[in-house]
Amino acid sequence: MSLDIILSQIFNGLSLSSILLMIGMGLSITFGIMGVINFAHGEFLMIGAYTVFIVQVIFAKLLGQAFPGISFLIALPLSFFVAAGIGWLLEKVLIRFLYGKPYETLLATWGVSLILQQAARNIFGANNVDVASPKWFEHGIQITQGLQLPYNRLFIIGLSSLCLTGMFIYLYRTVKGRKIRAVMQNRRMSACLGIPTPKIDAFTFAMGSGVAGVAGCAVSLLGSIGPSLGQNYIIDAFMVVILGGIGGLAGTIAGALVIGISSSIFEFISTTSMGKVIVFTLVIIFLQWKPQGLFSLKTRALD
Repeated sequence: MSLDIILSQIFNGLSLSSILLMIGMGLSITFGIMGVINFAHGEFLMIGAYTVFIVQVIFAKLLGQAFPGISFLIALPLSFFVAAGIGWLLEKVLIRFLYGKPYETLLATWGVSLILQQAARNIFGANNVDVASPKWFEHGIQITQGLQLPYNRLFIIGLSSLCLTGMFIYLYRTVKGRKIRAVMQNRRMSACLGIPTPKIDAFTFAMGSGVAGVAGCAVSLLGSIGPSLGQNYIIDAFMVVILGGIGGLAGTIAGALVIGISSSIFEFISTTSMGKVIVFTLVIIFLQWKPQGLFSLKTRALD
């Protein structure tokens, strides 16, 4: 195996890690605050991807051309708000009534994921649809004769870094971010201090859903999209959260890098299915040694 091939797989793993990081950020914080195992989180990725498709269809009908560059720039922030709005609505009508009920939450969110997938099939059809990629992403940076870094994957890595920076600033440099971290560390004490925990729950769930929608917008650059798009990433995203440690950005970053790069390398060496088996096995072995993950969240709660 040549050095160019190894570097190419590492780069592909970094782009996969970037997608998993965007999905895992919302999943980790949501679980850390509300204890909700959200199996419908992958469907917000699908919602973000279909947002790009819908914007391009609207452009094509109104102007006679999809204008993929302009439509993508419009769809990028729109995917966040659409997914966040649906996430906020889901928290209000269902999730908030299931706090402290992990089994009911797991089954309910799994049912929601099936409903959202079927709704996508009814609206867009069962077959995958193609999203036109902006012309800026058609080529890449030629490093060597056998190594090229595609612009679309570089953009995904940059977008993930931007989302991570924004999340870090929000959580650690703003008043509402401090309230989110306070609820994450000790919900009862936060409520006693006057922090409106129901509002924090709804806002955090919406924010995590919105970031997943942005990840879906990025995924649309890599190929066709379909109703089961979220299912292709949700298991890996859960592995990122569990491996990294629930509730912290550092653990999510580390987990995303480990899962993304190792998956890319093992799937290239063997097959896609066998690569996932190897990664699952290694994660299970690691968690037997350190069940709290790479980074555990320190709380002020008295157990």
